Amino acid sequence: MRSLNLGQILVIAALIAMLVLAGIGIASVWDATNGVDDAAMDEDGWIALGLGAFVSVVLGCGLMALMFFSSRRGYDEAADPFRKRRPKA
Repeated sequence: MRSLNLGQILVIAALIAMLVLAGIGIASVWDATNGVDDAAMDEDGWIALGLGAFVSVVLGCGLMALMFFSSRRGYDEAADPFRKRRPKA
């Protein structure tokens, strides 16, 4: 196994510290809102939630379709003219 240098150790330590701080923040917000039952949504909130979910699903499906068709038609191939093309199986 390769040993880590000082820069890599500092990056890992910073990432772990951010993860711990995010967990502490999430836990504190969870405790602060625990037991609060007066967060009811009205009709406008449900409409916004439904439209947001619908737009997210449509956007995700559209981007996946673009990625699929782009890969199928060869648009994702390398632009290097010296690279040999692989024969299709």
